[in-house]
Amino acid sequence: MVKRLLPFVAALLFAAACGGPQRAAPPAQVRFVIEPQTARVYVEDRFVGAARVLARRPQEFPPGRRHFTVTADGHFPHDVEVDLPSGLTTIRLSLRPVPP
Repeated sequence: MVKRLLPFVAALLFAAACGGPQRAAPPAQVRFVIEPQTARVYVEDRFVGAARVLARRPQEFPPGRRHFTVTADGHFPHDVEVDLPSGLTTIRLSLRPVPP
């Protein structure tokens, strides 16, 4: 019985391998336009970069939901949840200054 199933299993495995490579979705690219430009951007608590740099150089992430935190000295921090699609997304925000 095993001898009869062997060609069938081999053919099935070959057919599954012929499906070609699976392609991942194109990455999400995020451009940040933030005031003040000295702000720091974090994604899931990992430092991504300074606002002035990120405005010129979009960052790539896998598509999906991301949590960003933006902080700057003398300003209230800002958290934002974004569902990133493939392609370019621009996040614009201005941090509120802390009153004297």
